[in-house]
Amino acid sequence: MEVLRNMPFLGWGQPMQNQVTSNQCEMLYESRRTEEEVDRKSFQGAIVVAEFHKKIKEAFEVFDHEVNNTVDVREIGTIIRSLGCCPSEGELHDLIAEVEEEEPTGYVRFEKFLPVMTKVLLERRYRSIPEDILLRAFEALDPLKRGFLSKEELIKYMTEEGEPFSQEEMEEMLSAAIDPESSTIHYKDYVTMMVTDEN
Repeated sequence: MEVLRNMPFLGWGQPMQNQVTSNQCEMLYESRRTEEEVDRKSFQGAIVVAEFHKKIKEAFEVFDHEVNNTVDVREIGTIIRSLGCCPSEGELHDLIAEVEEEEPTGYVRFEKFLPVMTKVLLERRYRSIPEDILLRAFEALDPLKRGFLSKEELIKYMTEEGEPFSQEEMEEMLSAAIDPESSTIHYKDYVTMMVTDEN
């Protein structure tokens, strides 16, 4: 036992300032645990970013018809929506301004789009509206509680109420939403389809 007490690495027989207290041991342990946690979170974060980069690249490449890492600026909204984001027209214009060249060419380069879109996805901006809220919105437009809206009613609401849809957006929605046989939108089915498509 005397031999162990005189061993300097244990701290016995040394002046008090060289001894490691239990509190210091706990602090060292916590510090190492925190570093490991940070390393683990950093690694997980890197994986998430890599997955986002892959999704962004795949979505971008669909519209890169010339295979030169550029897309027509008019396709940016479709690309962003395909990634599960639902910006308003104003927000979309802001995003386009952020990724366009200083001298607009009508095209967006992947190198400029990737960091902006990665940040949007990491911050979970422009998330879609939950199914129950979408359903209530359609029900508010259907005071007779029929479960559907006519094509004419839908066009009226889309062009005259709130932030009006562009002609392109309206045509895209109508082609997906309207039942060609009855010229109506059965909004419960449409909302379910919208939510399923986003997952």
